[in-house]
Amino acid sequence: MPAATIVKKPRIKHFLLYVIASVASLGGLLSGFDTGVISGALLYINETWPLSTLAQGWVVSSALVGAVAGAAVNGVLADIYGRKKVIVATAAVFAVGSVLCGLAPGIGWLVAGRMILGLAIGMVNFVIPLYLSELSPQKVRGMLVSLYQLAITAGILFSYLINRIFALSEHNWRWMLGAGLIPAVILLVGISFLGDTPRWLISRRRENEAKEIFRKIEPESDADAQVREIKSTLRQSESKQKKIFESWMLRPIMVGIAVMFIQICTGINTIIYYAATIFKAAGFTDNIGALYASVGVGVVNFAMTFVAIFFTDRVGRKPLLYAGLSGITLSLFVLSASFWLGSAYGYDTKWLSVGSIVTFIACFAFSLGPIAWILISEIMPLAVRGTAMSIATMSNFVFNFIVALVFPTLLASIGESATFAIFGVVGIFSLFYTWRYIPETKGRSLEQIEQNWKKGLSVSAF
Repeated sequence: MPAATIVKKPRIKHFLLYVIASVASLGGLLSGFDTGVISGALLYINETWPLSTLAQGWVVSSALVGAVAGAAVNGVLADIYGRKKVIVATAAVFAVGSVLCGLAPGIGWLVAGRMILGLAIGMVNFVIPLYLSELSPQKVRGMLVSLYQLAITAGILFSYLINRIFALSEHNWRWMLGAGLIPAVILLVGISFLGDTPRWLISRRRENEAKEIFRKIEPESDADAQVREIKSTLRQSESKQKKIFESWMLRPIMVGIAVMFIQICTGINTIIYYAATIFKAAGFTDNIGALYASVGVGVVNFAMTFVAIFFTDRVGRKPLLYAGLSGITLSLFVLSASFWLGSAYGYDTKWLSVGSIVTFIACFAFSLGPIAWILISEIMPLAVRGTAMSIATMSNFVFNFIVALVFPTLLASIGESATFAIFGVVGIFSLFYTWRYIPETKGRSLEQIEQNWKKGLSVSAF
């Protein structure tokens, strides 16, 4: 009997954690869907209302205006009302935005609907990695937070499939944009049955509830000891008045902002947002062919995220970052060369372009995609974690807005080759920054990571 008990406990623990992670990660699916669906919808929106390159940039990037606002307020809301209530509110906002986009009577209404969706994207990309990180035992924390990125890639793939399904239907782009209502309702219902995180409950002096959750998700651990450790860390942080301005706290916040810069400014969302447009520029002559190529990108993005899920907690965050960034940088220069060969010499390089984009997506999916969110959920001090993650998430969407807005204009003014070469140069910088300034967080508790920042340890000593 004792042997049977030893076997059952991990199974119960993992089952409950996976249920929690799966439900919460529906927010990632919504974020991915509303990020990717505009790629195909834009082709048909242009047929309804012919748009300039700047107007196209605004239709795409208007979601990011809302995302900046969502990320800005989300930290404070999550610290006051809890992680769960913010997720519930986010699901409701996703539902409203999806309906408004699908029914938009004019381009102004469409932009407004995209801004509302952006508000939800900004909230969800902050609160769910935080929620999963604070619930997860350290041995599987990277894997469970990676499930959020897997959900994002599933949402992107889902959006590309939806684009293809409705491409030939009447009101095609309206059905594409409105389809996000379904997962929004599922998230709203599912999250209502889950609890909040132990760390937030402890910060609100609700230790008994926190212990109960610890016992459910990690039965073999000492819940009392975990609560004492968190209370000690929180007490030390709260004993200082101007927390956010202390030098040791600024360091992880700056690293978090830099990680978001690296994730966005290597060009990922130019490909996600404009995949169909890029494929048409590369030589695909019709919308349907470009949409099929986009689906292929979505499949690779989804499949390669499993690499991060299985290896993040085994080999660490930085080795995957090194491998991914190397592939990203090389593929960007190859993509640049393929457009140059096509424009300068007339070569048919569309499959070279497809290959480099697929390589880029594959490398991003197992490295920067999930690991950026894992890192910012791990490195921030507990007492200001909500605010600090909000700052990092907001910076992500500011960078995203700038890149998405100027990308069509860059293509029109300096061409595809030079544009992707610029992203390649950012990739070289990103490799150096990862080596010099990003710490390895594998195998360390959130409290240990905080103590290392407080001690001022170098990255190599972390």
